[in-house]
Amino acid sequence: MQFFLLQVTEVNNAANYLPIGLQMIFAIGLIATIIVGSNFLGPKRATSDKLQNFESGIQIRGNARQPMAVKYFLVAILFVLFDVEVIFFYPYAVNFRELGWSGFMAVVMFVSLFIAGLVYIFKKGALKWEE
Repeated sequence: MQFFLLQVTEVNNAANYLPIGLQMIFAIGLIATIIVGSNFLGPKRATSDKLQNFESGIQIRGNARQPMAVKYFLVAILFVLFDVEVIFFYPYAVNFRELGWSGFMAVVMFVSLFIAGLVYIFKKGALKWEE
């Protein structure tokens, strides 16, 4: 037993984090070198054609700051919300035998809240596109 405790304390010391620190220093140094090197070695001809905005070969028309319908953002946020909620089913699916009836009841409560939120969204008309 004492040998096991001795091994655990030897594994968790600061010297074991030295390779991670060196790798981070090397990565930051490499990134800084590439950015500074490309700034010094890259071409610096700022012509009027290079200073114009370019959108995938499409000519620029109008102002990009036009108002956009909030429905797009609402649908995107609702998608992320319900997508993240579905992720919480994975731990239950992996451990459903060990969780037993108490785990099943917890999932039933979770699903009922999930469905209640979906019904609330439908009743509020958040997904209606008529305008």
